[in-house]
Amino acid sequence: MTTDRTAPSVPASPSLEALIGRAERAGRGAPPVERWNPPFCGDIDMAIRADGSWTYLGSPIGREALVRLFASVLRKDEDGRTYLVTPVEKLGIRVEDAPFLAVEMSRDAGPEGPVLTFRTNVGDVVAADAAHPLRFVSQGAAGSFEPYLLVRGRLEAKLTRALAFDLADCVEEDGTGAFVRSSGARFSLGGEG
Repeated sequence: MTTDRTAPSVPASPSLEALIGRAERAGRGAPPVERWNPPFCGDIDMAIRADGSWTYLGSPIGREALVRLFASVLRKDEDGRTYLVTPVEKLGIRVEDAPFLAVEMSRDAGPEGPVLTFRTNVGDVVAADAAHPLRFVSQGAAGSFEPYLLVRGRLEAKLTRALAFDLADCVEEDGTGAFVRSSGARFSLGGEG
């Protein structure tokens, strides 16, 4: 008996279906936290660290299901603060950078050009488009950047370092500068400093 030891071909990026398959919350949507207006009940000692980990009273929250539950009721208000919101209470928490991390990206062809779809560490699947823009923060004179994706409301996901390198392969240039396209929208790398 012979076996074929040829390695199967691996796609350059995961397919959209694969991203959705790995996103447990895909298709369910988040609760309508933007419509809830409960009273502010104070701050709690909960934090989302820059690496995407969540802590409560300084200890890591290790249960993935609990992190996803908290993430589903997260809201960033006009005051710039981030809250856990239910119909009856609003609790302030700390966020070191962005509340979510984009951990996977798919690049597919769409009717208006490339479509970049991202999966976050808490299960959101979001295509970059005019309603979910990419934003770039410049990092020094070397021309490096940190990309962020608007996920929902005012909540963003920071792309992991590996995804930022993958996204760099999608950068185009013309007479107006460097940009990334997705879903018919154009996102300038001019960014913020």
